[in-house]
Amino acid sequence: MPFAGFPAGKLRLTPIPAQFFSELLPEIDHLGELKVILYAIWFMDRLEQEVRCITHADFAADERLLAGLGPGGLADALERAVQRGTLLRVLPQGSSDSEALYFLNSARGRAAVQAIQRGEWAPAGQPHPEISLEMERPNIFRLYEQNIGPLTPLIAETLQDAEKTYPQAWLEEAFKIAVEKNVRKWNYIQAILKSWQEEGRDSTDRRNTPQDRRKYVEGEFSGFVKH
Repeated sequence: MPFAGFPAGKLRLTPIPAQFFSELLPEIDHLGELKVILYAIWFMDRLEQEVRCITHADFAADERLLAGLGPGGLADALERAVQRGTLLRVLPQGSSDSEALYFLNSARGRAAVQAIQRGEWAPAGQPHPEISLEMERPNIFRLYEQNIGPLTPLIAETLQDAEKTYPQAWLEEAFKIAVEKNVRKWNYIQAILKSWQEEGRDSTDRRNTPQDRRKYVEGEFSGFVKH
């Protein structure tokens, strides 16, 4: 399936050092190696602790990453990244190969590896959220900014309540309807959500039926629609 393209509005970005493009990218000739390096950078960017690393188990737990690397591809790709010096691998004392830690070869990464090797520090016990290459779904704040406009403190609080009240699929669909009808207003979206909550919403998409078009153009939401 072709890539649908990046959505409009603000997107979450992953910073990559410029040196990666000038010195590493021209030298990397193995797709798997490139994938694990980019994955490690992306993964560590989503961690919150000051010293960030990724474990072998983190790589191995991501099914989408493994599928893209193929059978046995993870071990080979990681070895290539370590041999090139892009990633630093260290085994805490008493750990097995499957418990290896990988750091980006930065000043902070090098210092962390040296501290582990000297037995002065270990990352065990630090919070480690679940991170994987699942399709990122936009939260309600991104939906609002991309389709309606800038957030205000008041609307942010309202959106938080809505996110707790309605399923994510409903929110995405309601915003989509608002965009299609060119009614980029939160109260219109909220009216749709409340209607679904009170009257029920079929799992099938009925937005293209004549009855549905009349509902949005002539029915309870007609006051929000530009004719």
